[in-house]
Amino acid sequence: MDDLSESGPDSMLPTRRSLLSRLRDWEDHAGWREFFDTYWRLIYNIARKAGLADAESQEVVQNTFIYLARRMPNFRYDRKRGSFKSWLRVVTRSRIHVYWRAQKTNEKFIREPFCSGAIEDADPETWADPAADALDEVWQREWEENLVNTAFRRLRSKVSSQQLLIFRLATLNDLALGQVAKKLGVSLTQVYLARHRVGKLFKAEVQKLRAETE
Repeated sequence: MDDLSESGPDSMLPTRRSLLSRLRDWEDHAGWREFFDTYWRLIYNIARKAGLADAESQEVVQNTFIYLARRMPNFRYDRKRGSFKSWLRVVTRSRIHVYWRAQKTNEKFIREPFCSGAIEDADPETWADPAADALDEVWQREWEENLVNTAFRRLRSKVSSQQLLIFRLATLNDLALGQVAKKLGVSLTQVYLARHRVGKLFKAEVQKLRAETE
């Protein structure tokens, strides 16, 4: 079946359906660009932490998105089988494993730290999800960091660079609001307002990203 399947009430499902439905359309270039911009860094960082060099990690990113592009037209969402987040992890892991396997003909092949016993492939129709291993913890940490950074990138078109900087300093850098005001040469009122406004928008972006894939 080509339609995305629903299984029980889920307030986040419309957002999730929208994202995945767009990716099923080869001609939706804007959708695929948004998807690539959101997740390529995540896949790249995972490949790097699996022991691959820069060029090799870029190749894994390319192969992963080629694989996804081929699979998504027939993709079916079924929450009983797992989240899109979990499936993307499995696909990424399998692409890394495929790369390592391809290097085994080289005498200088270095055994991968995360892919011992890894799956050969990841089929979206089966929602294969391997047992927890060293990659799981790395994936979760990178996923959360990527989510936060993506939310910040999406805010660039909605708030001024100064407001975004104020929010970063006051939240991620844990600076006191008075210190932020002094550092940037702005009033404390401006800091309060920027933190409040950007904070609401940031929270909404994070919730949207989670709804799309978890």
